[in-house]
Amino acid sequence: MQVFKFGGASIKDAEGVKNLVKILQKTGSQNTLIIISAMGKTTNALEKVVGNYFNNKTELQSTLQDVKKYHNAILLDLFDNENHGVFKKVVAFFDELSNFLRTNKSPDYNFVYDQIIGYGELISTSIVSEYLDSIGLKNNWVDVREHIKTDNYYRRANVNWDTTQRLITSSFNPNVLNITQGFLGSDANNFTTTLGREGSDYTAAIYAYCLNANGVTIWKDVPGVLNADPRYFENAQLLHNISYREAIELAFYGASVIHPKTLQPLQRKEIPLYVKSFLTPETPGTKIGRDVVLNPMVPCFIVKKKQILISLSSLDFSYIVEENISEIFSLLHLYKMKVDVIQNSAISFSVCIDDIYKNLEGLLQQLKAKFKITCNTDVSLYTIRHYNENVINQIESGKTVLLKQLTQETIQIVTK
Repeated sequence: MQVFKFGGASIKDAEGVKNLVKILQKTGSQNTLIIISAMGKTTNALEKVVGNYFNNKTELQSTLQDVKKYHNAILLDLFDNENHGVFKKVVAFFDELSNFLRTNKSPDYNFVYDQIIGYGELISTSIVSEYLDSIGLKNNWVDVREHIKTDNYYRRANVNWDTTQRLITSSFNPNVLNITQGFLGSDANNFTTTLGREGSDYTAAIYAYCLNANGVTIWKDVPGVLNADPRYFENAQLLHNISYREAIELAFYGASVIHPKTLQPLQRKEIPLYVKSFLTPETPGTKIGRDVVLNPMVPCFIVKKKQILISLSSLDFSYIVEENISEIFSLLHLYKMKVDVIQNSAISFSVCIDDIYKNLEGLLQQLKAKFKITCNTDVSLYTIRHYNENVINQIESGKTVLLKQLTQETIQIVTK
């Protein structure tokens, strides 16, 4: 059993779908599960639909029509016959979405987000599945929501592993080519949930764990895992081998090529993860596995933009002790903040956070009742694994350093 994951960039147009076929023809398609993301920037486009649903109803139909046109253009490039059943399938999904927009009564943004955003994956997998069928690659289209069950923490749902394992092993046929959606699950009431942005990698790991797969391959538009994001750093190098532990560290700190939760289930069963280029599938890419060392051993850079640094101190100069810290973390949890760095001294406490759910104002109002606060928005968090003085100087050059924290292997720097 092999599990392949194809991201949105790999199937952004008809040529991308045809390239996916070429990869399957080279690697073999039997005993294979393909996890597919939404096509191109569809998730971003559907986020605009969500935003207009709540804030700008006059633009709602226009943004939805843009999504329809994009997918219709791909369909027309892939299928000669406009009477092919795939056109009706895609129309049916858009009709479902329109019906939800018309009838929904829930004011919960996160719930609505998950119900809308999942159509990107449902449509993309239907298009790819039907195209493979049309060229003789028979396959089984699977609704992932019938397999991966979660709680109702919308937009970042937690997997119910026992139920998911039972559903997958009892109803999945691993001996054929299967196609399903990344990123999605469903809760106890069968409402769609999502596993967090870029969660399709995690979906691949969930299936690999439950099916005891031989390996997982993530097909990307880069040659493998690089030591730095080439959008922000020059001369990024390919990492040929990475241990599970090193990869988990990189993912935890925000390396965009690996979803943070992906590696844990793979590590438990020692299932290797490969990151390869869909543009040059014959190249080896990066292998992540057990008992391998980082090769080459070079500094690894991660940057997270648009972060928020909050610095707290007590109003009466009393110590920041366990009771205060416990209260601070309770509030961070309540307002669903993702914590990236913490640092404290006798009378101060600093935390760098990612405000995924746009709850910053509510959090600050609560904190101001008990603490003196300084808040810096739009800061950058740099994390360097295996650092040296030269790379620290490189990062700090021309910037204002707001916070610095280092251990033997890792340094984190918050800059403005």
